[in-house]
Amino acid sequence: MTDPAVVLPPLRAVIARHGLSASKALGQNFLLDEQLLDRIAAVPGPLAGAQVLEIGPGPGGLTRALLRAGAQVTAIERDRRCLPALAELGEAFAGKLTVIEGDALALPLAQVMPGACHIVSNLPYNVGTALLIGWLGPAEWPPQWLSLTLMFQREVAERIVAQTNADAYGRLTILSQWRSHARLAMKVHRSAFTPPPKVMSAVVHLTPAAMPQGVSPTRLEALTAAAFGQRRKMLRQSVKRLPGALAALEAVGIDSTRRAETLSVEDFICVARAMESP
Repeated sequence: MTDPAVVLPPLRAVIARHGLSASKALGQNFLLDEQLLDRIAAVPGPLAGAQVLEIGPGPGGLTRALLRAGAQVTAIERDRRCLPALAELGEAFAGKLTVIEGDALALPLAQVMPGACHIVSNLPYNVGTALLIGWLGPAEWPPQWLSLTLMFQREVAERIVAQTNADAYGRLTILSQWRSHARLAMKVHRSAFTPPPKVMSAVVHLTPAAMPQGVSPTRLEALTAAAFGQRRKMLRQSVKRLPGALAALEAVGIDSTRRAETLSVEDFICVARAMESP
């Protein structure tokens, strides 16, 4: 837990002193409510002594909450303006914070983390989905991460946790849920951010589940891309150019006149598995 001697200045004071402002180009929106940040840091469960990766810490609001929870934090930040503020935070929590300047999309998880870790981030809106798909996509399973606690635009969060036939149900739902458990941990009002974004936000929490046998991530990604690429069309139209897809639908007994949103996650797994069979 926090060293009693550590007294941190208010986040607004840190931002003002370093002349920081949220960059629209980098998808930044700063969270300043420390009680809310502590609640987000608590979503994965106890973090004392745990390795945690944070993407896009900005001025360090969530970072200080993770450090207060006792985590050993590695933060990847591409905005050089934020590095001095993060350096001050590292001095306050000596030996507990490592800051890497760079683009998280270009840095493989295994390259920046020494072993198993939790990932907790208020993700930049413009790269959040790409990062999530990358963390969900390794061929080897279970993955290096123990849990993902991630802030998204609420509509993206709802796609991650959606149920069959819901408007939000789609490709991201399947890729998120086929071998992980996903839940909506909390909703966050736009007024909690500086500056307030135009949309509401939400925190999702994912943990690895058992990987279905006989299904490759690459095959499932191709199947869902085809099926939901033309989601208002019948499957016989949307997947007809995907080799083996129509035969796989027939093999598992799924009517090809159905639409993609009517198939469950398990249905997609069965079709992808049938496509793998000779």
